Amino acid sequence: MAQDGNYIFTLDPGVERRHVSYTNRYGIALAADLYLPRDLDEGALSPVILVGSPYGAVKEQAAGVYANELTRRGFIAMAFDPSYNGYSGGCPRHVSSTDIFVEDFHAGIDYLGTRPFVDRERIGVVGVCASGAFALTAAQVDPRIKALVNVSMIDISANYLPLYTDAQARRAALADLAEQRYLDFG
Repeated sequence: MAQDGNYIFTLDPGVERRHVSYTNRYGIALAADLYLPRDLDEGALSPVILVGSPYGAVKEQAAGVYANELTRRGFIAMAFDPSYNGYSGGCPRHVSSTDIFVEDFHAGIDYLGTRPFVDRERIGVVGVCASGAFALTAAQVDPRIKALVNVSMIDISANYLPLYTDAQARRAALADLAEQRYLDFG
């Protein structure tokens, strides 16, 4: 579970932050911060936005900044630590799994959509940097996501295209990487 004091930003006075947790379908406990307007009528249905972090980042950084700002503007928002990172579970730590990171978005929607004050027909997602790809992948197959915004300065995949001028060069590079795994393992 998250702790106070690790944030890179100041919580807006009109915003309340609640530490929450839930489990994804891989059985990994996810830590998240739910941001609510202090004047929220929890008896009424409200729109909500799930915010994903940049690759390697945690909810106390960019995702929290976005969630705080969105809530300041009247939305409910939630920032979460991806599996294997921050206060979320998963071992070994700092593993990178696109399948699991996409599932983390689905699990966040599961959690939010079961809150009594969330309007299930007004659930949106913001993917910051690399989580934009995970959010986009989740939105392609999850009709509960009604709106999607990606905040990304670079197309990471496109950076690697010039490395492989032809199929043979790509196969050679992949063979070198595979051999390096044996060396690293040894």
